[in-house]
Amino acid sequence: MIDALEDAEDYAAFEMAVTADYDAQSAVERELVLRLASLLWRLRRTTTIESGLFKIQARHLLGFRQQRLAQQKRHNVITSMYGDAAGTEEDTRQNEDQATGSLDTCSQSTVGPADQSDDLTRSFVRLTNLPTYPLDRLTRYEAALWRQAYQILFTLRCLGQSRPWR
Repeated sequence: MIDALEDAEDYAAFEMAVTADYDAQSAVERELVLRLASLLWRLRRTTTIESGLFKIQARHLLGFRQQRLAQQKRHNVITSMYGDAAGTEEDTRQNEDQATGSLDTCSQSTVGPADQSDDLTRSFVRLTNLPTYPLDRLTRYEAALWRQAYQILFTLRCLGQSRPWR
């Protein structure tokens, strides 16, 4: 259940918190409660995995932008140094203005809140188009965990109502 990437003490504390919420009267109820704790822990893990996937995509996006910015700067240097050989001064000025304008656009695109949602959307689209479909798999895994958790909660409720003293 817990591997080298997670803290076994955190899981034990979580399991104790979940079992404290239920007054298990039989071995079956205890096993169901322990199973519920395990499922809820794995559901928490899916959220961490999803966040990690988006962090990875954010790093890719940032790296791509930095690479593009460096290429544009190199282009500007080459254009300014050898612009006279390639064309007139007017052509050189127009190229520099265009390059500077695209640099300004690139640097501004990382600032605004609206652009952050665009970045999140780009990251989502990239994740959904990866050949391994990590978000699709994670969503199916999470849905299966929720179904199992619901079944256990339903069963625990039914077992609790079947007691004559309640």
